[in-house]
Amino acid sequence: MSESLDRTLEAMLEVTERLTALLAHQATAFEAHRPQDAAAEMPEVSRLAGVYRAGSEGLRAQPALLKGVDPALRQRLVRATETFEAVLDRQGRALTASKTVTEGVVKAIADEIAARRNIGQAYGPGAARKPSATAITLNQRA
Repeated sequence: MSESLDRTLEAMLEVTERLTALLAHQATAFEAHRPQDAAAEMPEVSRLAGVYRAGSEGLRAQPALLKGVDPALRQRLVRATETFEAVLDRQGRALTASKTVTEGVVKAIADEIAARRNIGQAYGPGAARKPSATAITLNQRA
């Protein structure tokens, strides 16, 4: 195996491990209902995700490069990728749960606003007051 390929794979391994650690931290923040803790890391996550995507696309485009790789390095890459995918799934579940909670809170607030705006009487016996629609009460999603 060439030194250049060895350095490339070691760099890919480092990116994968760093990205995995950041995503795990973000998942923990979302699970603890503290999305603000994850926000500060977003630029670095985005940067590393781009580097990871480019590196993995390069390896997929030339799978023959991996045939001569040291089996120990290849195994480390496989394990790091499996861990990354598991953490990515965990973060996805945490984000979905956070989104669901946020949408529920927004809907509850919108329903309360709409209900309060409907308080009062219209003119005449049996007249119904028209509800006052706003963007937040019409679009019941966050």
